[in-house]
Amino acid sequence: MLKGQQNARRSFIKRSLSALAVSVAIGASILGASSVHAEVGEPEKEELKFGFIKLTDMAPLAIAYEKGFFEDEGLYVTLEAQANWKVLLDGVIDGKLDGAHMLAGQPIAATIGYGTKAHIVTPFSMDLNGNGITVSNDIWERMKKHVPMQADGKPVHPIKADYLKPVVDEFIDEGKPFKMGMVFPVSTHNYELRYWLAAGGIHPGYYAPHKGDTSGQIDAMAQLSVTPPPQMPATMEAGTIHGYCVGEPWNQQAVFKGIGVPVITDYEIWKDNPEKVFGLNKEFTDKYPNTTIRLVKALIRAGEWLDANDNANRKEAVKILAKPEYVGADEEVIANSMTGTFEYEKGDKREIPDFNVFFRYNATYPYYSDAVWYLTQMRRWGQISDAKDDAWYEETAKSVYRPDIYAKAAKELIDAGTLKAADFPDFTTETGFKKPQTEFIDNITFDGTKPNDYLKSFPIGLKGEDKL
Repeated sequence: MLKGQQNARRSFIKRSLSALAVSVAIGASILGASSVHAEVGEPEKEELKFGFIKLTDMAPLAIAYEKGFFEDEGLYVTLEAQANWKVLLDGVIDGKLDGAHMLAGQPIAATIGYGTKAHIVTPFSMDLNGNGITVSNDIWERMKKHVPMQADGKPVHPIKADYLKPVVDEFIDEGKPFKMGMVFPVSTHNYELRYWLAAGGIHPGYYAPHKGDTSGQIDAMAQLSVTPPPQMPATMEAGTIHGYCVGEPWNQQAVFKGIGVPVITDYEIWKDNPEKVFGLNKEFTDKYPNTTIRLVKALIRAGEWLDANDNANRKEAVKILAKPEYVGADEEVIANSMTGTFEYEKGDKREIPDFNVFFRYNATYPYYSDAVWYLTQMRRWGQISDAKDDAWYEETAKSVYRPDIYAKAAKELIDAGTLKAADFPDFTTETGFKKPQTEFIDNITFDGTKPNDYLKSFPIGLKGEDKL
């Protein structure tokens, strides 16, 4: 656990903030209140505990803490690693945690009642991209003969699941299950792995919660199951699973250990896809609105620091994340993806400057369309059992994603001169829906305003009135 700063330092910061408030008040009386920005009020709750899982995309939390961005907002934060995603979510629901680094699907699933029912919201998207799909050495050798090669003998990327399908077919013919791991049923990793497999003609299986079946393996050609991220490499090495989808550094760990090959990144499955979010109980945001805005301000600053000057701060970030209280992996392993490269087969290191994005491309803005995409995948694979109209998708997205809170935080930073308006969406015209997105591995276009049309475009998956 990371301890908060000492009381003496807290007192100094509080005195400094009070002096600043007095200065602003004096300035307002001299210049006229209309010419001075009305800053957000003092935090209603100062002592906060945030949870995270040991993945590199928890970086905004670590940076906001280490660089004093939380304290700049009068917030005294403790960061605490959690055992798994369920424990983390339960902590936010029962109040043991004030907020947490979450799978993007967790606030959505909780709010619609898939799993534990609770109204969880997110005013902040933590990053884009950052995941990969790794297979064991044995599976890679069997896949490799189907993969097109460059003149130098290295594979042509992206590597599609089409090249895995003959291997899966061999397993089926031999009466053997083909097993892969993902981190949680409502994780981006689950949906990305399913998306990649289905695009290659490999059915990843359905859920049927209305029948009490939450295995996700109905009609599955590849059986997916939950494995905690840090355990992925060892579980694959033991032969329990043949591959997995996970965030960093656990794909690169397989390369360093020589036990597997990352075959594709999520950047290649869906360019600049949303990944983690910062989740809060809606009750918390209602009770502590100033605290919520202030913590979002700190996280925005952390995201900007991570991407500033073409990732110039990433080497320092790697050193911070390597600490045992954060990710606790070797610096070299973390740097392999955090500093703009990604190593596939050992020695095949390629430039992917956007493998981890924490601020550019409006990465931190909580778009409604991102939430809609997750909902479509929940419906596609049966986690949402019944058909829903387009209006339901939009209403649900708006109940979970909170760009209104984000905009207040961003405007505070703009008015203070900390960041520029050009760094953010145009809040006067922003609808919360991205333009139709085309850069998916299967070339299917996603329009967040037309979720049912999107579902109809998939050859594999539930759509319309389909029900298991």
